[in-house]
Amino acid sequence: MHFGRGRRRLTAVDSVDLDLAETQTLGVVGESGSGKSTLARALVGLAPIAAGAVVLDGERLRVSRDGHVVDRRRRIQMIFQDPFSSLNPRMTVGDAIGEALGVRGGSVRAARAADVARQLELVHLDPQVASRLPSGLSGGQRQRVAIARALAARPEVLIADEITSSLDVSVQSAVLNLMRELSRELGISTIFVSHNLATVRYLSDRIAVMYLGRVVEVAETDALVSEPRHPYTRALLYAVPSLGGSVPADLELGDPPDPHDPPPGCHFHPRCPAGPRARPERTACVERDPREGAEQRPHRAFCHFASSAPDPRPEERVHAARDR
Repeated sequence: MHFGRGRRRLTAVDSVDLDLAETQTLGVVGESGSGKSTLARALVGLAPIAAGAVVLDGERLRVSRDGHVVDRRRRIQMIFQDPFSSLNPRMTVGDAIGEALGVRGGSVRAARAADVARQLELVHLDPQVASRLPSGLSGGQRQRVAIARALAARPEVLIADEITSSLDVSVQSAVLNLMRELSRELGISTIFVSHNLATVRYLSDRIAVMYLGRVVEVAETDALVSEPRHPYTRALLYAVPSLGGSVPADLELGDPPDPHDPPPGCHFHPRCPAGPRARPERTACVERDPREGAEQRPHRAFCHFASSAPDPRPEERVHAARDR
């Protein structure tokens, strides 16, 4: 995925190749600017793709002339970061959910009201909320309405993009527990996007780590947390807040590079605690693209030295954050 032209062209998503199994939850994690939300928007046709394809149940989804993915059956639905801006302030909750129900052909008025009530009960809201406007709800209630609206279209894949980042801490855990419950009960395949690795670990079967538009590591959740193979993943694990814990000096990464002009070779090497800034003999990080040979490395890591023994200590920080 590209934005802009010429020297200012930005490659927002680059060489991303992921698969999502039925009923599975895939977590996508990375710092701001890594491309994770842009990837999510591309999957539902809100951002244009320059090359590649989105394939659902063996069917390659059509791409319009301007590069947007077109899924006429609305089998992929998205829950956005800010529920207030994603809901029409002039539509009642019932109308918003009913509009999504209409995708399936609609029903008579009484039957549709019953369908709306069932959707609200599914996300643990009183059906009487259907008559209210979004402005009359709390942030947590609005996000539950957004979830109910997405589920009303009966999607096969649900994409949740930073759905707790705009909520109070006291509400976040309730929404996360709801997502976990719905995923298990409905058997929907889910892509959960977040910058918080502890949150992603709680919900996901597998995790993909993104950096400057690339998936630099992907593995089963427990394997990735206990044996991170990419130095960036290790840094993210140490970034999880921990009582009494501190980030090692070599993992103080500093600011990311300009995405319009990424470094040669491995994009992460100027910040990498295991790269040439700490070990000058590792010139491969600067000279060679780590995508070469990634399929043969542990966790498909975009790192020339991914086979080196991992540091298992960061797992303790993720466990502690999850338990809180």
